[in-house]
Amino acid sequence: MSTLSEAYRDLPHHPRHVIPLDFDSVRTLPDSHVWPPTSHAFESEDRLSIPTVDLTDPDAGKLIGHACEAWGAFQVTNHDIPLDLFHEVESEARRLFSLPTGQKLKALRSPGGATGYGLARISPFFNKYMWHEGFTIMGSSIDHARDLWPNDYQRFCDVMEDYQKKLKELARTLMHLVLKSLDISEEEISRVVSAGGDSTALQLNSYPLCPDPNRAMGLAPHTDTSLVTILHQSTVNGLQIFKEGVGWVLVSPTNGSLVVNVGDLLHILSNAKFPSVLHRVVMKDQNQQRLSLAYFYCLPSDFHISPLALSSTQMPLYRSVSVRDYIGIKAKNLEKALSLIRI
Repeated sequence: MSTLSEAYRDLPHHPRHVIPLDFDSVRTLPDSHVWPPTSHAFESEDRLSIPTVDLTDPDAGKLIGHACEAWGAFQVTNHDIPLDLFHEVESEARRLFSLPTGQKLKALRSPGGATGYGLARISPFFNKYMWHEGFTIMGSSIDHARDLWPNDYQRFCDVMEDYQKKLKELARTLMHLVLKSLDISEEEISRVVSAGGDSTALQLNSYPLCPDPNRAMGLAPHTDTSLVTILHQSTVNGLQIFKEGVGWVLVSPTNGSLVVNVGDLLHILSNAKFPSVLHRVVMKDQNQQRLSLAYFYCLPSDFHISPLALSSTQMPLYRSVSVRDYIGIKAKNLEKALSLIRI
């Protein structure tokens, strides 16, 4: 099966859209990173937020289906991933992002590359830069880890491999429940879930201390290309999702829970029943570094995707498209990508 990294290799970035700012040397927010004021997230006394689903609940599948339909996102608890592992991965991510800028640049993603250190892939679509640095892993991280720590890379590789293994198991469990809620045949469920396991990515995100957080943007509004994304947040707020009719809603970190959101590929499979949720990261009043770990569960680039959840009276809303072609469309159009394959 062809990999995600092969699909991205055909879509090179300009070098200026790869290299992050030297955050350690900045004392004032550069004009290149000043964004217009953002609307505040909706907050009320009952703290409106996405549903939380306990995976041990006998009705977990039904609850996940409802959450995907109403919100395009939910938090999941009792997922069997030990808290200690989250702490280890966070610790290794902090070790990476605390390296001197010159050292981090040794693992810089090439313009045509998909892995390593660099800016968010959505950067070219915005005329301002985001207050963000990232490190992308697809499969083994050993090559880039050796560049960062010539004599001390094994611990990083082992922790990231262990984390990816656990997240892959969880993603398969979640996808099975999600697709079952769409009343898709077991054969189709198995075809999608088994293919997804071979095409994944882990993104380590750092939002460094910012001299003027109220005028900066951590990550601009976007949807994910994946089937689902599973996110671990550190204890610092920042993630917001957009809900039609409500506006931006804050998703506060909860100890041990993971945020799961629908991506474009699942939106297509569900024939638009599940919204591919628009989300962003804001920096407001942030006085410490924020970390997050995003695990993208995708499909191989040669996999053809089309709506599966169709009743006898329903017509497909999207034409069949290979994952590679969809990635190409999104790489040039971002938020308009889904509309360009709509029938």
